[in-house]
Amino acid sequence: MMRLVLASNNAKKLAELQALFAPLGFEMINQGALGIAEAEEPHITFVENALAKARHAAQHAQAAAIADDSGLCVDALGGAPGVVSARYAALFGEPALTPGPSPNGRGEQDADNNLLLLRNMRDIDDRRARFVSALVAVRSADDPEPLVALGRWHGEILRVPQGSGGFGYDPLMFVPGLGQTVAQLSPALKNQHSHRAIASQQMLVLMREVWRK
Repeated sequence: MMRLVLASNNAKKLAELQALFAPLGFEMINQGALGIAEAEEPHITFVENALAKARHAAQHAQAAAIADDSGLCVDALGGAPGVVSARYAALFGEPALTPGPSPNGRGEQDADNNLLLLRNMRDIDDRRARFVSALVAVRSADDPEPLVALGRWHGEILRVPQGSGGFGYDPLMFVPGLGQTVAQLSPALKNQHSHRAIASQQMLVLMREVWRK
């Protein structure tokens, strides 16, 4: 069985991608389990950051690696928060926007990001937005032919969060075609429609065509 190292320590992202890549039978493991630190993400596009993370993981694991760089792009904000979606409040907001401790740290960070986004969109009527996922896979750190897939999931930013599932901006992202926010979807339904699902389906085709010849 081929091992595929995920260039992330996000357990929820690992679970999503494990389910999406199950058809190929890869053993997917996150880099943290191998003692690999997070890579720098200095670039301004999802694709460039995903490539940097995939090469970093492949180099340290000496194995094939895949990276997802994803985030939320809001039309009325010129594409922000974009590649800094996960650090939006830390970079541009006030510290500790939400009071009280969080059991895992991540929940508090997500809440701060959501609150800052709502503040910045308080007087904006154009709520169009999309989740974007760039998946990049490499067979080795010096692979000259990285596989690149890009998925976009369109929706609208609500004024009040709805739903308790998912993570990140899921409670604010309303998908008109499904009549729910992403946080209200079951994991199975989310994996059918999400930006990662769209990118993953493209990546599965590429891996079969290029890696499985």
